[in-house]
Amino acid sequence: MKNFPISIRPFGVHAVLIEWPQEVNDRILNDILFFSAHLKKECLHEGLWELIPAYNSLTLVLRNDIIQFDTFKIQLEHWYSEKKAITLEQKFLWRLPVCYESEFALDLIEISEKLQKTQAEIIALHTENPYTVYGIGFLPGFMYLGGLPSLLEIPRRNSPRPKVLKGSVGLAGKQTGVYPQESPGGWNIIGNCSVPIFNPKNENPCLVKVGDKVQFYSISMAEYDLHKIESEVGIYQFEKIKIDA
Repeated sequence: MKNFPISIRPFGVHAVLIEWPQEVNDRILNDILFFSAHLKKECLHEGLWELIPAYNSLTLVLRNDIIQFDTFKIQLEHWYSEKKAITLEQKFLWRLPVCYESEFALDLIEISEKLQKTQAEIIALHTENPYTVYGIGFLPGFMYLGGLPSLLEIPRRNSPRPKVLKGSVGLAGKQTGVYPQESPGGWNIIGNCSVPIFNPKNENPCLVKVGDKVQFYSISMAEYDLHKIESEVGIYQFEKIKIDA
């Protein structure tokens, strides 16, 4: 298993930040996930540590004690150089429905003009390929999805909205994502996902995890309304496909 050059630095007195090369690709993300699994299984006391993988980093948080950084850094470097090939959790491709009707696509016309593409072309590009879940944060269950076609890259809005609807699907830079709850936000909104991917009442609140993939598909307003009802009564069936770990 290939090792990458990593840097390790303190992140306060209770946390350590391990950083990989500043590239966004699946090889680096998989290495982060393998090392995280190795640490959980072979090195760290279960229950004492929280491990947070994202894009190019892994944050280790020791909840109830202070980390002796100099000693722990040497130990981490050794663990990384000696890490074993651990079987990762099963990964899934999640197919998520999005309604791109004008009621939800608040910025689609403006994006169409800026990118010089028709609205239909933007929707086709957005639904064309799966995206990798590189991180979950900002809001509980907010997925940072990488792999956006370069033709859809557009900066964040100059003025964030004070309220973005739950389920809103947005574009920002090289990323796309779904707002799991109503909140302020500065991403360009092009549609709304009809089903919740985060539910704090569930034992596992977030269905999707880092390393999974997401592919959107377009639905009508009638399908959107039906999905909402199915979700509310608990009968909506998410479409997910096993992919190689």
